[in-house]
Amino acid sequence: MFNPAVLRITNEDILAKFSAGVSNVTAISLGSGYVVESAAPHLVMRAFKNLAAVSFATDFKFPQAEALKAAASAGPAVTASAGGAKAAAVVEEEPEEEADMDMGGMFGDDY
Repeated sequence: MFNPAVLRITNEDILAKFSAGVSNVTAISLGSGYVVESAAPHLVMRAFKNLAAVSFATDFKFPQAEALKAAASAGPAVTASAGGAKAAAVVEEEPEEEADMDMGGMFGDDY
């Protein structure tokens, strides 16, 4: 016998379970490199991001990258606070001296 709640499955429940399965298949596809149809939009977007990064680092230009550059320059400016700079200056560490350790002749240096 089944619980009566099992019979109250709605279309939304079915769609939620199906989309969760498709998400898992897409994630496995992206992780393994085996291309499936649901991963294609992600692969195209990753390729576009790589092209945009190359365009930003070099003189290569294409219209979509220029639009991204314009949007980035129109965004809010990122400033570092004075307190953050002071904290970074104080955190400087002194280099540690290397200790001469006996490795037990591991590399054939038994002399």
